[in-house]
Amino acid sequence: MSAQNQTEINKLGRVSRKSNFVMNLILLVYASFCIVPLFMSLAVSFTDEKMLTIHGYSFWPRNFTTYAYQFIFSMANQVVNAYVVSMIVTVAGTILSVLVMALYAFPISRKDFKYKNFFTFYMIFTMLFSGGMVSTYLIGVNLLHLKDNLWGLIFPYLMNAFWVIILRTFYRSNIPDSLIESAKIDGAGEFRIFFQMIFPLALPGIAAVALLAMLQYWNDWFLAALYINNPQLMPLPYLLYQIQVSMQFLLQNSSNIGSQAGDILSRMPSESARMAMVVIAVGPIALTFPFFQKYFTKGLTVGAIKG
Repeated sequence: MSAQNQTEINKLGRVSRKSNFVMNLILLVYASFCIVPLFMSLAVSFTDEKMLTIHGYSFWPRNFTTYAYQFIFSMANQVVNAYVVSMIVTVAGTILSVLVMALYAFPISRKDFKYKNFFTFYMIFTMLFSGGMVSTYLIGVNLLHLKDNLWGLIFPYLMNAFWVIILRTFYRSNIPDSLIESAKIDGAGEFRIFFQMIFPLALPGIAAVALLAMLQYWNDWFLAALYINNPQLMPLPYLLYQIQVSMQFLLQNSSNIGSQAGDILSRMPSESARMAMVVIAVGPIALTFPFFQKYFTKGLTVGAIKG
């Protein structure tokens, strides 16, 4: 190797190290913007309400107290029931939605499927146009009978066109056509090919979509506001939303209430309770994410390649 070539390699190495340093610095700053608000929410949730009024938010609890959590869990039965509902909806919805989207993406990723362009257009069309909220509600209540039914929290999110595109691209990038053809020659049917061969190979992409679906189901409160009136069927985000609305109403009308009740309301942990709600809602997902991180990163990276 000549001295000139060695010099060029050394220069490229120095540029690469500088680029890595800059990229890592940018990612560190971006990660801090994501983590710092969560850390502050945790600190505020353990801070006394009077200290928040006087000193404002801080990264360390002032006058440490668990009163906000005691206030929320004073309705322990409702909170536990809402947790159970959210878990049922999240687990069932994630499994069903991933199954539906994975099965839809598989045929439209195949070159030998005659109607792949039609079904791809039909899917993308729903990203651009929709029937609107009124028609969706009328169909959900009158035709599908989703009112006060857990299916009302699951069914509307079973299909997401953008995630289907990610899965379709993942299939095209990672599943060779020769593998499917050889399985057909051996006499395997379409469902056997998908569940025994394609599904294990596409696990990173499917896990990435599963995590996105799980986040959507766990954090959703809108469908509950639309379809759920029964308190026993309220998911956790909607219950926390109801608690917050009730707190705001009581605090705004505290002047119209008796003096004794007004003193009780003045001690109500409004800001710290809001942050405690954030911690309660985010906790399970934050604990679950590390188990999906490996698949999530690989799935989105490969699925983002244009195919």
